[in-house]
Amino acid sequence: MKWLIISLVCIQLSECLYRVPLHRGKSVREILKERGELKHFLETHKYDPALKYRALYPDYQAGTGDEPLLNGMNSFYYGSISVGTPPQSFTVLFDTGSSNFWVPSIYCNSAPCRNHAKFNPTESSTFTTNHQPFNLYYGFGSLSGFFGYDTVNVAGISISNQEVGLSDNEPSSNFYYFPFDGMLGLSFPAISRGRATPVFDSMLNDKLVAQPLFSMYLERNPNSQSGGEVIFGGIDNSLYSGQIFWAPVIQEMYWNVGLQSVLINGQPTFCSQGCQAIVDSGTAQITIPNEYLRTLLKTIGAYQNQNGEFVVNCNNVANLPSLTFMINGADFTIPPSVYIIQTDGYCVAGFETTYVPPPTRDGPLWILGDVFLRSYYTVFDRGNNRVGFAQAA
Repeated sequence: MKWLIISLVCIQLSECLYRVPLHRGKSVREILKERGELKHFLETHKYDPALKYRALYPDYQAGTGDEPLLNGMNSFYYGSISVGTPPQSFTVLFDTGSSNFWVPSIYCNSAPCRNHAKFNPTESSTFTTNHQPFNLYYGFGSLSGFFGYDTVNVAGISISNQEVGLSDNEPSSNFYYFPFDGMLGLSFPAISRGRATPVFDSMLNDKLVAQPLFSMYLERNPNSQSGGEVIFGGIDNSLYSGQIFWAPVIQEMYWNVGLQSVLINGQPTFCSQGCQAIVDSGTAQITIPNEYLRTLLKTIGAYQNQNGEFVVNCNNVANLPSLTFMINGADFTIPPSVYIIQTDGYCVAGFETTYVPPPTRDGPLWILGDVFLRSYYTVFDRGNNRVGFAQAA
């Protein structure tokens, strides 16, 4: 696995932007397809990308036995970090849709752990633990382990006594294929399992960043060696054009914002009574409520193939309608050249569906994943509990 170099750029002596370069990797879907296992997997596993948002539901704590599986990603964005003294290196997915930070440990003998770097607590002089157990659930799988405390370095920022989850069992085979070792959640502490302090909250508590926000840029060019970057403590004006449009967070749990309307070719089509959307870098596609799926597929002329993908005729992509999300009075448009992804000689719509009912009074749930985020430089502002979007450079 190729490790990435972390860079530190200071714009003033007192204000630094801490950057984590992100690497774009192959998706689980692509890997399974190459191995000839995708069709069998989709036939024998039911998954829902919204299952990780359990905290929006009253029975959140009761869902500990559930094991949601594959989240149909077509790309990952991950960077390098280190844990311990001396530092042990890992790659992690920077996930704005969760809050816990974890890496595999030497106590895990599951196949996914054997395929990734594993943390050895006995080789770190700064490691401590109270052996508190945890279980984590994502749209693509679950894992268990225990919490420890150690020095963690992210984007050149050294955090002392950071709580870190150490997996001791990763039963979901999906983790085996991931090009990253663990995950670093960037959502709110309210949804953190075990009440573990999220990494960015540690940065805030220890006053390690100049501003109480971080921003994210995801590279759109699939052939680029760089996948983008996460900037802790600041905003890079060179990575976007125009102004930043802000939207308040509905609940301090996920980065979820209100959707006033969803338009197809400029015509209001969905969410006339309002919807909500979670801004989630850990979900590859744009996820739509199931009740809207049929209309959208019919409008773009898509059909579901044997692999469960929504396919369109590549010759018609230029004539397909645009998709616009109205958020806090501003329009954010995704053209067909962005939401249609060409792979293996055919064209797939970058959509998937969720079957969960509306979790709150704020309406049906959409997920604005990487298909959306590649077009918009995004600022996650904890100081004002808002999300900002600007046209990516």
